[in-house]
Amino acid sequence: MKPFVSPTVLVLAPVMVACTLSEPSMSPAGVPINDMNPFFVESSLLHQLPPFNQIDAGHYLPAFERGIAEQLDETNVITNTPDAPSIENTLVALERSGRLLDRVATTFFILATADTNDAMNEMRPEIARRLAVHRDQILLNPALFERVKTLHAQRKMLDADEESHRLIEEYYTDFVRAGAELSESEKARMKVINAELATLQATFGQNVLDEVNASTVVVDTREELTGLSDNQIAATAEAAKSSGLEGKYAVALLNTSGQPALSSLENRVLRQRITRASLVRNSQGGEFDNRAVISRMAHLRAERAALLGYPNHAAYVLEEETAQTVDAVNMRLASLVAPAVANAEREVADLQLFAAGDGIAVEAWDWAYYSEKVRGARFDFEAFELRPYFEMDNVLQNGVFFAANRLYGLTFEERRELPVYHPDVRIWEVFDGDGSPLGLFITDYYARPSKRGGAWMSSYVSQSHLFGTRPVIANHLNVSKPPEGEPTLLTFDEVETMFHEFGHALHGLFSDVRFPYFAGTSVPRDFVEYPSQVNEMWATWPAVLENYATHHETGEPMPRELFDKVLATETFNQGFATSEYLAASLLDQAWHQLGVDDVPGAEEVEAFEAAALEAAGVALATVPPRYRSTYFSHIWSGGYSAGYYSYIWSEVLDADTVDWFKTNGGLTRRNGDHFRRTLLSKGGSRDSMTLFLDFRGARPDIGPLLARRGLK
Repeated sequence: MKPFVSPTVLVLAPVMVACTLSEPSMSPAGVPINDMNPFFVESSLLHQLPPFNQIDAGHYLPAFERGIAEQLDETNVITNTPDAPSIENTLVALERSGRLLDRVATTFFILATADTNDAMNEMRPEIARRLAVHRDQILLNPALFERVKTLHAQRKMLDADEESHRLIEEYYTDFVRAGAELSESEKARMKVINAELATLQATFGQNVLDEVNASTVVVDTREELTGLSDNQIAATAEAAKSSGLEGKYAVALLNTSGQPALSSLENRVLRQRITRASLVRNSQGGEFDNRAVISRMAHLRAERAALLGYPNHAAYVLEEETAQTVDAVNMRLASLVAPAVANAEREVADLQLFAAGDGIAVEAWDWAYYSEKVRGARFDFEAFELRPYFEMDNVLQNGVFFAANRLYGLTFEERRELPVYHPDVRIWEVFDGDGSPLGLFITDYYARPSKRGGAWMSSYVSQSHLFGTRPVIANHLNVSKPPEGEPTLLTFDEVETMFHEFGHALHGLFSDVRFPYFAGTSVPRDFVEYPSQVNEMWATWPAVLENYATHHETGEPMPRELFDKVLATETFNQGFATSEYLAASLLDQAWHQLGVDDVPGAEEVEAFEAAALEAAGVALATVPPRYRSTYFSHIWSGGYSAGYYSYIWSEVLDADTVDWFKTNGGLTRRNGDHFRRTLLSKGGSRDSMTLFLDFRGARPDIGPLLARRGLK
């Protein structure tokens, strides 16, 4: 493991609480939870799956405290050894440290995003602060750094394999970038900054979740929901009922600016209500307002970068990404703005032709609705026609799993006897092409109030030859759950998202490294999205689509002419999609390319955002950023600060790779095994672009991306 780096801090918490062991929680049987803490021992379940059915909120704080103490003891042993520093007694010893802390932190932070509760919410800020302090205790330990520094100085003379040499480089870089070479007074300030940032990240994330739930749009009559399917309307009625609003309808929001219902709702007033409710989240005062949090975080990040000798936070972050420099990112994003905006302007003109018939001028809340009208006229179908062919379990087993079998020989067996943390969760054992066990795959696809928005992959257990562990990987989506007994019918976007997240899962499942530090998706942010984006291609690959796109009632395959229409729309609405993405990416860079003295105050956040979008050329009234600053979880609480550009950066590699697959025969074991052997299995054990060259045999070409997005 990375013993001094806490898990991805998608920490959500509104308040600070004291952590004390003076009055231990009790189990229902009256036994102190501290004495039966499941984190204190390695899980005996298959592939060390966490024993979800044994975990109580009262277990977390004691396990964190003991885990932190154990790792500090383990690092003290390293620094006190009289032997000269070696890879084994220093770096491998660091990799072996913190096993208890890794178990509890991994489980806590995943469940804090997937199925949180009041008790977890209360402890999150304090846990985040303690982990930040703990991280600094290790990274800013001068005796420990001296051993790492000595190894780094001697690295060329050491007889070690490539992965071990890379481990030396990475640990040394981590220590330096954390401030190991700063003066004592600077280190003291760094510790204060890191602790405060950890708490602010927790606060931001919890505010976003709370505001999403509080911003649910309540509708009085069924007539106002005309355009939605009967199942969708029934789901909104059920949501209202569960909130004590019997007889009404509740349209829940996702944590994006655009909302799914907007494409179908005929009631323009309701579309406007939903859009405005979405766009003003966390910015209107009250307990969930994130403006002051953002201002303070931007200031602290800029100050930390300055302490370390960087002009801004973006420069600090990008140095470790494949992009490497602020200029490279700025140039890539700027090169896409003009063609994307031009496409968006052409698209809105097309929408206006339809909207004029209704006597209106197109606004942001009209785009999704009228784009479906244009799609229907231009391609003779509308998106809702696809849903009957995309029943969720069928997409998973006969689409996602089928493609993985054809490409890599994988097979999947559901393990219903294993414990889960929520009834909607399912667990699959994954077997390799030769029948040997590979790991576990967990699916958690339905939305709920205890779950953050979006879609993501998590790793409960990382693969490592050092520990002999196999991966336990989870995919999370936010699909609206239908009423009891009704099928779960996906949109095509949700189908692609399922394939995308499984691409991340494959990256984790195929990991074949010695050190946990390099396992699975432990790669630069602007490379991590690449394998997942490649996996999206199989959603529309004819042999795959024909296997899963069957009508949920009749079993009839999707008509070929409908499928051809789907393929014909691949560049449809790409001006909008690219522009809203670029707006968010450029907003991220605007915030994180600020110097300490340039950060706006809380009351200036919205004005700063507007000016940044205008300066970047993406201030389109009809195309809001995919995320506005106050609910942009990726960059303030999700580990993507100065890194949201990575999706488009990775897509260059992805589009080029899709071309390679098509040229070399597509869905074959030979192609899948080559991709797995040269890239997916390597994790972070080699430089990312070296891995791409090993796979592709050439530098990436941006041409396929421009063609895909209709930007040529």
